[in-house]
Amino acid sequence: MDLFRDHILTILIFLPTVGAVCVLFARKNDSVRWTALGFAAATFLVSLVVLARFDASKDGAYGYERNGVVQMVERAPWIKVFNVDYFVGIDGLSLPLVLLSTFVCLLACIASWNIQKMAKGYMALFLLLETGILGVFLSLDLFLFYVFFEVSLLPMYFLIGIWGGPRKEYAAIKFFLYTLVGSICLLIVLIGMFIYSKRILGEGTFDLLKLSSPQVAGEMARQFMGVAQVFFILSMVAFLIKVPAVPVHTWLPDAHVEAPTPMSMILAAILLKMGGYGIFRIAYPLFPQAAQHFWMLFAIIGVVSIIYGALAAMAQTDFKRLVAYSSVSHMGLVTLGAAMMTNAAINGAIFMMIAHGITSAALFFIVGVIYERAHHREIGRFGGLATTMPVYTGWSNVAFFANLGLPGLCGFIGEVLVLLGAFQAARSDSILVRLAGASTASIYPIAIVACLGVVLTAGYMLWTIQRVFFGPEKPEYRDLPEIDRREMTVLVPLSVMTILLGILPWTFVLNFADGTVKVLYRLIG
Repeated sequence: MDLFRDHILTILIFLPTVGAVCVLFARKNDSVRWTALGFAAATFLVSLVVLARFDASKDGAYGYERNGVVQMVERAPWIKVFNVDYFVGIDGLSLPLVLLSTFVCLLACIASWNIQKMAKGYMALFLLLETGILGVFLSLDLFLFYVFFEVSLLPMYFLIGIWGGPRKEYAAIKFFLYTLVGSICLLIVLIGMFIYSKRILGEGTFDLLKLSSPQVAGEMARQFMGVAQVFFILSMVAFLIKVPAVPVHTWLPDAHVEAPTPMSMILAAILLKMGGYGIFRIAYPLFPQAAQHFWMLFAIIGVVSIIYGALAAMAQTDFKRLVAYSSVSHMGLVTLGAAMMTNAAINGAIFMMIAHGITSAALFFIVGVIYERAHHREIGRFGGLATTMPVYTGWSNVAFFANLGLPGLCGFIGEVLVLLGAFQAARSDSILVRLAGASTASIYPIAIVACLGVVLTAGYMLWTIQRVFFGPEKPEYRDLPEIDRREMTVLVPLSVMTILLGILPWTFVLNFADGTVKVLYRLIG
């Protein structure tokens, strides 16, 4: 019992890897599926134990400051000659993302039940991917973060390239190349911070607590401001590719369209969140003065992503591609919230990552359900599904309305907080804007244009609902079967969470994130 308590985060990270090994020894496809499901469920249960042990009142956003608190810390030397440690811990920023990851991975495992082609390899890669994801969200050593960042890349490349659609090789290579560019940028930052931390501290370190301390971050700004700005830009490029933000977003629609449905769920719900998480965990804490200098650039990128993603979604005829461009638009709110750096904007950006994780997983599963029956995704060919599949329509509309930001559902909270934070920044409530000495009048156009994204989102989502679900029943879809129990097992929990997050946002996310936001303020200020 003491071993479990003292090493709970390590168990959480590597339990899926143990499952991947066990899957390889399973002989029949049914054994493969049940083994994978068992380990995915066990990982989710361990994450609930972590939640039960987490004390939100003690959270200090992992030690950006001297009084910061990291909980359930595990640390051991790894590569001593370069001061690389196996260093993991959890705080209010990472906890909601860990819970989201284990929850969505469990549901994606159920959604993968019909995978017949090389099921053993699929499930092994799937579980290895989960280890990479959890490692990213729990690492407190920059080198270890980078290792897990890369571990999460390779399984997804093969899962798209082998089990994807007709253009799977093209989509997988495009995904890999874009992400590889981001990885190279992050690698440069990693090496550079080791070198410059050695100049400042007398020894090089990858410890994110030390690198984000005023001693290192402050001295980087005072002695090597030009270098810090370059490192900040490189780290933002790496994470904005992952978000993704315009103009480095073009890999996403192709990857989503060709990926199997469970991988689209994980890609949208979790992998995109690594970008937003990296911004708040690495880019801003390590280079706060550079963030002050470039805040306007990334605010514009966020707004352009919101509007462009919404307009592109409105123009789509492919159901899955529409949802993919919707992700570009919604994740633009995360970028905008980071740039505005007000209390509401940052809380909204963090909440938006969780809310979008739930709604995007539901929407991609909804597309997958109808694709398995109709064998196409052309929106114009659907219609009248509310008559043919009323249960499917009912649960689908919960996800659609959450995505367009209906009050009472999860999408509304994140959108309102980010937009409210943008207008707060125009009143000099933003610490980045104030320290940068920028004119607050220049922020109003950004905030107003961002609000147009909400209108556009409502437009294309309502239009899609009308074309797919309503209107006269079409004869070719009259015999489509209603969703079965397995599909309900995936869709209902996601729908329930969209409601709970919309009604109780403080309980599920903001209660944990608030400590992170406060410490980020003190760090940058």
